Amino acid sequence: MPNAQLIKNRMREIGITQKEVAADLGIAAPTVSQKINGIRPMDLDEARKMAALLGIESGEFGEYFFAIEVAQRNKPAC
Repeated sequence: MPNAQLIKNRMREIGITQKEVAADLGIAAPTVSQKINGIRPMDLDEARKMAALLGIESGEFGEYFFAIEVAQRNKPAC
């Protein structure tokens, strides 16, 4: 499940709307909202496209697009 708050914060940071994300992904804006909020599943291709659009670095990908338990388990040790 995506971390909705992180994604929404990043969208605000860079000034992009759900409508713009929807256009980039080729889906409806309400569907983007449902995917971000975990109501509908987001596939890996959609997550990758969204990450590229939002400028999310590969090292941060898990924090944005996986449950916190998965992201922490797979985060590289410093």
